[in-house]
Amino acid sequence: MRVIFIGDVMGEAGMRAISTYLPALKNKFHPQVTIVNGENAAQGRGIRAKQFKEILKAGADVITLGNHAWDKSEVNTLLQQNDNLLRPANYPGANTPGKGLVIKQINDQKLAVLNLQGRALMNPIDDPFTKADELLAQIPSDTKVFVDFHAETTSEKGALAHYLDGRVDAVIGTHTHVQTNDARILPQGTAFLSDVGMTGSYDGILGVKVANSIQRFLTQQPAHYEIDDQGRLQINYCILDFAKTNHIQIGQINPDQPLDI
Repeated sequence: MRVIFIGDVMGEAGMRAISTYLPALKNKFHPQVTIVNGENAAQGRGIRAKQFKEILKAGADVITLGNHAWDKSEVNTLLQQNDNLLRPANYPGANTPGKGLVIKQINDQKLAVLNLQGRALMNPIDDPFTKADELLAQIPSDTKVFVDFHAETTSEKGALAHYLDGRVDAVIGTHTHVQTNDARILPQGTAFLSDVGMTGSYDGILGVKVANSIQRFLTQQPAHYEIDDQGRLQINYCILDFAKTNHIQIGQINPDQPLDI
């Protein structure tokens, strides 16, 4: 089974990059399942119905979220009506809208997509380690398992990956918007990448306008971040092959690394 995972879609630039490059990537790699993190798709904070539909139209099968999951009020309805839109499973509360796990049937195989969120340097949330244990107990043993771990620190991402090594097929980090160079297969066979990177402006800083970020560092005063929707485009992704031996390949498309078909 081949899976392509696209990193955090950031604002209108991210939406343009998805529409421009995702169909070409699918044509090149022929994945059975395409997963996109869309938690920054609507003006950099959350997702609306418009972005949800456009990402699906571009070729996504499952859309994951993160710490901005609740920033747009209409997400509650979207989560309740669509099982291919996931929010982190470890949000507290029995009545929290939506879910953090979906199992997709692909021909004679099954893929579980699990969305979790970290706690280090982030808002309080339930323990992702014990939540993973709880949900894995509900997944049939013949199912491949992909985890989008939306977290701030590489140490927490690495700890969860090693904790789940051999029990899931991939733990891929999101949230920090810069693709890391540590793609590997852990000792018990789990594919791991600290962060897959972002999709959006190549000329901004983590997707926001450069001047806003510089001003904040110069003055140490609060600055309103503006999403850079006019910059050149980038898309960051990884390709995962789940078989007897798992494999991971990272990739980028940007002005310095153009699309190669």
